Amino acid sequence: MQHSAPDSPFSLGADLRALRKSRDLTLTDLSNALGRSVGWLSQVERGISEPSITDLRHIAACLGVSVSMLFRHAAAPAHEAGYVVRRGARRPIGSDVAGLVEELLSPDLTDDFEVVHSTFQPHSRIKAPVSRPTQEVGYLVSGRLEIEIEGTSHLLNPGDSFRIRGEAFRWANPFDAPAVAIWVIAPPVY
Repeated sequence: MQHSAPDSPFSLGADLRALRKSRDLTLTDLSNALGRSVGWLSQVERGISEPSITDLRHIAACLGVSVSMLFRHAAAPAHEAGYVVRRGARRPIGSDVAGLVEELLSPDLTDDFEVVHSTFQPHSRIKAPVSRPTQEVGYLVSGRLEIEIEGTSHLLNPGDSFRIRGEAFRWANPFDAPAVAIWVIAPPVY
């Protein structure tokens, strides 16, 4: 299997394809939402055409991801591309509006799952429950975190793990220290 450099158009295209498919969108669905041709979108996904910044903003909005998530921040050496993600090269994903900072640990979104590093800031919470068509496993590395799954609240300590299979969930960190968790999510949603 050949892997492209993280900042190559092919890698961007592969990530866009994975995001589109994880949302059960066809090329036609997304191209219609973007007001672009199916051929153009197919070329972007195959790394033949490069989208403009404006195109990336529209694509990100249609896929429900941040534009910054689509950009790589540091190119990996050729022998590490597709295999290793260095700490300083992680891509930010999601939003920190609710006090959550997330970074993609996976080299890209082309696998059947993604691995995410999540930092829950002290005294933060997500107000409304979230439900998505995924299977997720989380492992709390440090801090403490309250997670509510289907209305049942659980207090997690370092070393604890949990599973969510499409159920509605929400989290809270009412404590004075950040909580750090590693999530494995299938299929990729970011």
